[in-house]
Amino acid sequence: MTAPAHIPVLLERCVDLLAPALRAPGAIVVDATLGMGGHSEALLTAFPEVRLIGLDRDPEALERSAARLAGFGERATLVHAVYDELPEVLDRLGIERIDGILFDLGVSSLQLDRADRGFAYAQDAPLDMRMDPTVGITAADILNGYTAAELARILRDFGEERFARRVADAIVREREKEPFTTSARLVDVVRTAIPAATRRTGGNPAKRTFQALRIEVNGELAVLERALPAAVRALALHGRIVVMSYHSLEDRMTKRVFAAGAQSKAPPDLPVVPEELQPRFKLLTRGSEKASERENEENPRAASVRLRAAERVREDR
Repeated sequence: MTAPAHIPVLLERCVDLLAPALRAPGAIVVDATLGMGGHSEALLTAFPEVRLIGLDRDPEALERSAARLAGFGERATLVHAVYDELPEVLDRLGIERIDGILFDLGVSSLQLDRADRGFAYAQDAPLDMRMDPTVGITAADILNGYTAAELARILRDFGEERFARRVADAIVREREKEPFTTSARLVDVVRTAIPAATRRTGGNPAKRTFQALRIEVNGELAVLERALPAAVRALALHGRIVVMSYHSLEDRMTKRVFAAGAQSKAPPDLPVVPEELQPRFKLLTRGSEKASERENEENPRAASVRLRAAERVREDR
């Protein structure tokens, strides 16, 4: 069966936002979440003199992107790494500063479309959910090993599940009968645990549980918490960062980091703000931007995207 065509989310908008930082010869851009390589291909095409560093933790994504970007030769350097490893990657490559960086967070099209990876609640599959299937614990390990309190915590904190404790208790009861191994059984347990009135709205009732498990398996929020400050530190003067989030937890974290960099450190009553107290970053978006109705129709995965962007306007002292 052929996988659906991959459509990069907010492709033109990402290219436009990064463009002012990438037009100079020798500019370096990082695609921190390479995935299927769609954004990277567009950036390498739009800016013929740019060098791209692409990171991904998924070996299959790297293999596919390498084939897609092969025509760009040495202009594209692809690295098997999680995006919080950015400082180490740049150090190994002898790069001190970058001119642009893009984060397209969450699960990739490749991972969603491969049923055997266990990310999609609409398909019965082994409960894996590892973005790098060569390392770490699986979703099944968590479901069968965490206490009810631990399960409730991740469902509440990472899935924003209103009925976290009810779902956690139901999981613990069911695993005593038989350990969890596949997604269909988990979907059934979650659906039964959530009140009927709630099930009638808001789509599949298991989506918040699957989100929470995926985030826990891959340490996504902890990784992002380390990666964003590292990314803004790596940006050269007038360098730009674009972040696309797909749930409120990622977006709030991005908002906090950008807001902190865009604030002056001067007292509010200071008549003249010294250079060293000026904001380090300028926000390029008003709040978070959403995809257009047209893009949502063409690419349903764009429906939940929230985009934020910023530009470094002052060097750190």
